[in-house]
Amino acid sequence: MSTDDPAGRPQTRAEARAAREAAEREAAERASAETVPPVPVAPEEVGLRLPSVAQPVSSSAAAQPSLNDPQQKDPAQGESSAGASPRNRRFLYTILAVVGVLVVVAGGLGVISLLQGPRISQVQVDPAEAIQVSGSRVILTANQSLQAIDESQVTVDPAVPFTVDAAGRSIGIRFTVPLDDATDYTVKVAGATGSGGGPASDLQTTFTTPASEVFLLNRSDDDDRIFSTDLTGENAVPVFTHPRINDYRSTSTSLVVAVEDDDGSRVLVMDHKGENVHELTLPGDGYVSSVQVSDRGGLVGYIYSDRKISEDSGRASVLVTQLLSGEGEPHVVEVGGDEASIAEWQFVPDSAAVLFIDFAGALSLDDRSGDAGAQNLGLAAKLLGVSRGTYTAIVERIDQSIVELNLADGSETPLAASDPDFGPATTITPFPGGTLRHIVTRDDTGLPIGQSIIRVDDDGAAESLIDVPSGSAILQACASPSGQYAAVTVAPNLVDNAYDDMLVPLPTTLETHLIDLRSGDELVALTGFDVSWCQMAPAF
Repeated sequence: MSTDDPAGRPQTRAEARAAREAAEREAAERASAETVPPVPVAPEEVGLRLPSVAQPVSSSAAAQPSLNDPQQKDPAQGESSAGASPRNRRFLYTILAVVGVLVVVAGGLGVISLLQGPRISQVQVDPAEAIQVSGSRVILTANQSLQAIDESQVTVDPAVPFTVDAAGRSIGIRFTVPLDDATDYTVKVAGATGSGGGPASDLQTTFTTPASEVFLLNRSDDDDRIFSTDLTGENAVPVFTHPRINDYRSTSTSLVVAVEDDDGSRVLVMDHKGENVHELTLPGDGYVSSVQVSDRGGLVGYIYSDRKISEDSGRASVLVTQLLSGEGEPHVVEVGGDEASIAEWQFVPDSAAVLFIDFAGALSLDDRSGDAGAQNLGLAAKLLGVSRGTYTAIVERIDQSIVELNLADGSETPLAASDPDFGPATTITPFPGGTLRHIVTRDDTGLPIGQSIIRVDDDGAAESLIDVPSGSAILQACASPSGQYAAVTVAPNLVDNAYDDMLVPLPTTLETHLIDLRSGDELVALTGFDVSWCQMAPAF
């Protein structure tokens, strides 16, 4: 049997078998060419194909591309198909492994969080501000949204009145009175639960308030000075000096100082170092006294009188308020549309409202942050004090009864007597937790034999803090913002203690006694007066 070749000539079996074997060798050579580079050939040999086993292959030849093999691939292409794919797969496996680990870790942390309950992620508090003003806050931020927090879940140690405002992840605890100085406070929220459920946990933080520093005024024959000092008196530093300092007050960031010049008074505002001074514009050329400040309202107030006053012109003892920043004009307080002459006045703590008694005996309240004007609260003989954080004033009515007046609704209750009863008080200064009462002590015949400051707690329990003998006088008693300390200004030996020639004359020798109200112990006696805890300067 024979097979025809392409040319049409019959082939023998041997020829056909030889043709098949040649075809198989060519197929094997093509398969080998995919992995082993072919041997380069000379141009004149193009078209000839020799068995790869018959031609030795050198290392240099193996690196060169073939010119005559259409199936030969570019070496770079060969490396990409043969080597890059495994590397890509290894990189992909690595990424998948990392992602898997992160998923496991995140899941584990989520499980731990669910098992532990909420935790604190951030705490915000300003301890320095907290000892100076009411209304400071500590804000706890949890790591997840919380279910509603009830005030009963919150405790503060040492105990202090507070309110709670919670939403989302935040819990705000607002202290309604200033805090004690140099004290560790612990705030705890018991049983806080995430909004999505899960176990409850306690959120707790502790912060420390700084030691108190006060300002004190010291007058001399040369210059008057305002000093900054700690409660030991050993680190006093003068911050402002002027020949005649009539009055001053302190805010959390500023000093407001009234000085006397030949042409009248000037009111200066500066920082606590006595620097960055700017002067306030007064209503005219005149004199200023009874300076007070509203830290919360950003206001300064004072009693102003023109230098030239006649029966037909000039203002006498009008109450003026203006911004501490110096912006805007000073505003005179009016009653019934007329500028009123004021006998005594006070800023209501933690507000921009003024409480005052005019020379007609009318007690009025005027919120200087609005335009409602003065609100009449009846007749009064004396304004004794206004409590921090309660919006309550202690007032002596014209019938000599002493009442606690609620400034929000006008209701009033008689001021409870102390136990023991030390007698009627000439002045009463409220502080958080009680009052300081200035008492004139008398003998069995009713003659004065001395003076005392009595601490009376809210429950009526009374105790004498300081006693001075006849011949000396207590000018003023003030409490620190939290009621932790008292400052009592004493004029010793009045017979030999001459008065100065200031707008509001005072004895030239004055001393301030600092007393720990918790223990009743006296800390130190300092030379000077008008400690910055006081809402106004002393008068005698």
